[in-house]
Amino acid sequence: MNPLKISIAVVLLFSFGLFFIGTDGFQAFTAETARTNDLIETQPEFPEVTLEDSHERTYSFSEFEGKHVFITFMYTACTSVCPQLEMNMYNVYKQLPEEAVGEDIVFLSISFDPENDDPETLSTYRGYFESDGETWRMARIPDQKELDRLLEEFGVIVIPDDNGHYTHNSAFYLVNREGNLTDVMDYTKVDEAADKVNAILANEKGV
Repeated sequence: MNPLKISIAVVLLFSFGLFFIGTDGFQAFTAETARTNDLIETQPEFPEVTLEDSHERTYSFSEFEGKHVFITFMYTACTSVCPQLEMNMYNVYKQLPEEAVGEDIVFLSISFDPENDDPETLSTYRGYFESDGETWRMARIPDQKELDRLLEEFGVIVIPDDNGHYTHNSAFYLVNREGNLTDVMDYTKVDEAADKVNAILANEKGV
């Protein structure tokens, strides 16, 4: 065989192998998808952190013990994806049975900009999305080390720029009643996310 053809074949085979490994055996075609698949498979536990919400209350994640928690990560000064992320969260919220919200599942928006998103700012922000501050809470994690640990555990990428803004990924995160992350959902697919949550709640009730 022509040496050039052999070299090309070797390069192609090597590239094919790297692509196979890098995409989890072709299940993922982007780093973000691979990260999401890994999170769903490993189901990390929500770490011990102290949350401070828009009512200036402080508590650990055990506040939601025995309930599913539907989570987003955002910051209030965001002018790009965050407003749509939270509006889509509102639309999921409205598609769930009223009797389940607050009893079987709560919603939680977590700011990754604790320095600027104090309780007063969060209180103003939640008003834009009809968050009641109870069944859907907006909170920050004042301790930066605790925040960083949570972001790392849940695969949330947050990169600050020089203008007080962040480049970040966005998704819906579902934590089960035992405190483990069980799903990471595309935040643009509102009906699909609502259907998933409704199916879980219905299955638990044997409906």
